[in-house]
Amino acid sequence: MAWRLRNNHGMVPRWLFLLLTLIILGQGQPNEAHKLRPTFYRDILPVLQEHCQLCHRAGEIAPFPLVTYQDTRPWASLIAESVKTRRMPPWFADPCCGHFSNDLSLNQREMTAIADWVGSGAPAGNPRDAPPDPRWSKEWNIPRPDLEVKMPVAVNIPATGDVEYTYEIVRTNFPEGKWIQASELRPSARDHVHHAVVYVRPPESNWLRDAPVDVPFTASTLRDPHLMHEAHSTTSDLLLVYAPGSSAENWPAGTAKYIPAHSDLVFQMHYTTNGHATKDQTRLGLVFIKGEPKRRVLTLQLANDHDMVPIPPNTDNYRVEVEGTLPNDCLLLGFFPHMHLRGKRFEYDIVRDDGPQETLLRVNYHFYWQLSYRLATPRWLAAGTKLRAIGWYDNSRRNVHNPNPDAAVEWGDQTYNEMMVGFFDVAVPPHISKEQFFLRRLAGNK
Repeated sequence: MAWRLRNNHGMVPRWLFLLLTLIILGQGQPNEAHKLRPTFYRDILPVLQEHCQLCHRAGEIAPFPLVTYQDTRPWASLIAESVKTRRMPPWFADPCCGHFSNDLSLNQREMTAIADWVGSGAPAGNPRDAPPDPRWSKEWNIPRPDLEVKMPVAVNIPATGDVEYTYEIVRTNFPEGKWIQASELRPSARDHVHHAVVYVRPPESNWLRDAPVDVPFTASTLRDPHLMHEAHSTTSDLLLVYAPGSSAENWPAGTAKYIPAHSDLVFQMHYTTNGHATKDQTRLGLVFIKGEPKRRVLTLQLANDHDMVPIPPNTDNYRVEVEGTLPNDCLLLGFFPHMHLRGKRFEYDIVRDDGPQETLLRVNYHFYWQLSYRLATPRWLAAGTKLRAIGWYDNSRRNVHNPNPDAAVEWGDQTYNEMMVGFFDVAVPPHISKEQFFLRRLAGNK
């Protein structure tokens, strides 16, 4: 039955009728602030899945999981504080320069949702609002590997003292070349690994040919001065690098790393001691692609081991740089800067003789979170492009990670020494090896 409101003068004005209707209809509706209050399942869990669970789940690097409400609720205040100060998720690229596909940092909307959720008591909400569980591969951050390669012999790591770089050479026995879409290193003693590198030694390479296979060795155990030097220097291509906080490699569609037929894989392991003796037997997971990709990925580096010897004691902003010129055209994919405990900032630039330089990446370096920075849009670089890497070091007491600010710091392998290496990945035509890339200018590298 239709109804009308009247007053002493006849019909109620239409605007008043609409206002009264809205008031009547609004009775009993939930409070707007309450309705929009963030809940774990609806608002927070999607953020954790996208930005946090890569590390915060069972078996990964983070000290506690953030998978369920029961996992997360005890850490709510710490999460809010870490997000507010941008300590977490770890991301150190200056927004001044470049955009990166693996940027895990939160946007303002996500940060506000976490702050409001914690501020309102961290409510769970309705479990039916939860997004689908991510399909993480068991034990891996890459799709299930087509092949797992384990170091044949576990390495004994002492409780104290320095440990030389340790090598193990593994035969692949591949009858044909393999294209690698994704790869990951998983040390069994992660808290003892300063870094790990896997090199590809093709069958024609003479690098470490007199070294033993399938057993660990160091430069000293080779007992050959030439081989001791050779173990630390190679032109072989890197399959991948692992360091604290680093992630697995998963190359864009159409690009892949290459392992030639009958190649060997050389594991280079740098272990550190922490008062507890243990063993490590690192595993490598490989995901293959069928056929030939459009481009082959090569890992190059800009390194300077001359101009930083030594870094004076009690010195901040000590600057080291190195330049290099690309011998051929290539597609720039991303960066991986490496320093040690005095590392403060790192920068990659394009240097032009006839114009201003262009900064490609600038990071506030963190030794315990050595991240890769993958360009959201790969950058074409022509032959002759001059690249520069710059590192700044803090050898003062302001550096909370500094083991001894009163000591001069020399270049060296150990964590209390320093390094300056700017790794970067490029894509080239699939038939171009690393050695060929540096031989001469090659036509048609587009």
